[in-house]
Amino acid sequence: MSDTPGSSPTLEHPSVAKVAAALTAAGQPHSAGRIQYLPHAVRTAAEAAAALEIAVGAIANSLVFRMTTTDGAHAPLLVLTSGAHRADTAVLAALTGARDVGRASPEFVRQHTGQVIGGVAPVGHPAPITTVVDVALSDHETVWAAAGHPHTLFPTTAADLVAATGGIAATVSSAGTTGKAVPR
Repeated sequence: MSDTPGSSPTLEHPSVAKVAAALTAAGQPHSAGRIQYLPHAVRTAAEAAAALEIAVGAIANSLVFRMTTTDGAHAPLLVLTSGAHRADTAVLAALTGARDVGRASPEFVRQHTGQVIGGVAPVGHPAPITTVVDVALSDHETVWAAAGHPHTLFPTTAADLVAATGGIAATVSSAGTTGKAVPR
């Protein structure tokens, strides 16, 4: 890799600081202390995997969906899925008991996470978000997730993602939902 990850003022960005604090509060200072700055934004799993020279499946995409609850309210749903495939919204609706699960607008994502698409972290949000962690991430000893900014990532494990988010581990895709450039 020609550009080496390292330290940068971006690591002091308020969103990144919130992620580091949330990881530490979740008992994961080892992940908080290893947040990496990348010289180029990595807005997709493929870009992140290429920058880190790892398998795309070891990237934890942070996908925020807008779910319609049984009472008709709209709420965010955070899905941490392997970069090697896409989440299936019908599967997600069944897992959460939602009436419907669909794409969220950039404004909805920012409102509920405090972060921009391409840098949404699993933690560090203004309020807890219902979270589902893809069991496919457990195929990798180490997975990398966004750290609140498109230039930052941190190493963790699938089990630590479940613990830090208070989420559930589940299969989030159905057969035939593979993809390479899913926004994180």
